[in-house]
Amino acid sequence: MESFIYDSVRTPRGRGKKDGSLHEVTSVWLSAFILNKLLERNEVDPQSIDDLIWGNVTQVGEQGGCLARSAVLFSNLSNTVPGLAINRFCASGLEAVNLAANQIMGNAGTAYIAGGVEMLSRVPMGSDGAALLADPSIAMSHAIIPQGVSADLIATKYGFSRLDCDCYAVESQKRAETAWREGRFDQSVIPIIDDVGDILLETDEHIRSGTDIASLTKLDPSFQNMGEVMPGFNKVALLKYPELEAIHHVHHAGNSSGIVDGAAALLIGSKEFGEHNNLKPRAKVIATAKSGSEPTIMLTGPIPATEKALHQASLSIKDIDLFEVNEAFSSVPLRFMQYFDLDPAVVNVNGGAIAMGHPLGATGAIILGTLVDELERSNKSLGLVTLCVAGGMGVSTIIEIV
Repeated sequence: MESFIYDSVRTPRGRGKKDGSLHEVTSVWLSAFILNKLLERNEVDPQSIDDLIWGNVTQVGEQGGCLARSAVLFSNLSNTVPGLAINRFCASGLEAVNLAANQIMGNAGTAYIAGGVEMLSRVPMGSDGAALLADPSIAMSHAIIPQGVSADLIATKYGFSRLDCDCYAVESQKRAETAWREGRFDQSVIPIIDDVGDILLETDEHIRSGTDIASLTKLDPSFQNMGEVMPGFNKVALLKYPELEAIHHVHHAGNSSGIVDGAAALLIGSKEFGEHNNLKPRAKVIATAKSGSEPTIMLTGPIPATEKALHQASLSIKDIDLFEVNEAFSSVPLRFMQYFDLDPAVVNVNGGAIAMGHPLGATGAIILGTLVDELERSNKSLGLVTLCVAGGMGVSTIIEIV
């Protein structure tokens, strides 16, 4: 059975701090808000949905306890919809979509809603005390280092300078500004209105208008002290990669993904589901793939995951028209483009997480929706979305516009 994307919606992304525009709402509230908008827009019978698969990374406190089920009950979905919360770190939102698509392909249902949420202003990253970082026996035995140091390790190993990373970040900001100015996100972004009718947020508020090389040059490296002093993660990395003489710390707040709040949801269904509900499919899911990768360098997983997805689809990298590669750090998409020898003009054409932010559990669903919109807008056919994942993983999805 084939699996189709019928629609995609997302919230604007709010600053993930106490002064952020979405700080006053909870993860459950924001999830229910975007789910209701998806249902309203497509006039789907809530009881026709087989499951809600919902990604969120920090599953503790108000984001714990199977947030997906809480979102079902708080939204206009029927209580016959169960709800599954998943966590594949930064790829959780995309993995939720992949799981839904594969369930349909395997004849285990005809309609799913999938996506994710993260409220970093309310539930800080790492507050779940994950063993991957908190348990010394795991970190020491597998040379686990913080992601920022891993990003600097990628830049060092593959030859990306501070200027390379800053230039990439400036371009991300420019592309995001252009995309918002030209209304390229209008089809997917739903303004957030609270329970008394006040508008909380209409646009991604993390974008730094006017960012240039001069302004980024003033920023100190974010991970140098972490790598060199406490507790010396550079030494751990160099033991794993002895061919390198030193780790060059090139990443900072301006060329790394922003900490934000946000949610996104996609309606995934079979051909028959669409016909029964008079819905026109927007894209077909061609292939999904996930992979594990070396956990010290950690953030190179998009490469093997993409190779697996291409192999499954019997495609080559040259067959793909547009790419969305999550901008966790500048070195991640730079390495992806370097490995596959890609033209930067076809990668993250509307900017990415460096400009607009990375709401962990939602990001994969957000950039998949962005890809659908852009393929339609530019009259192109095949697209690939991929994310690096903590602990050395990667997830990729290939779609085709219908």
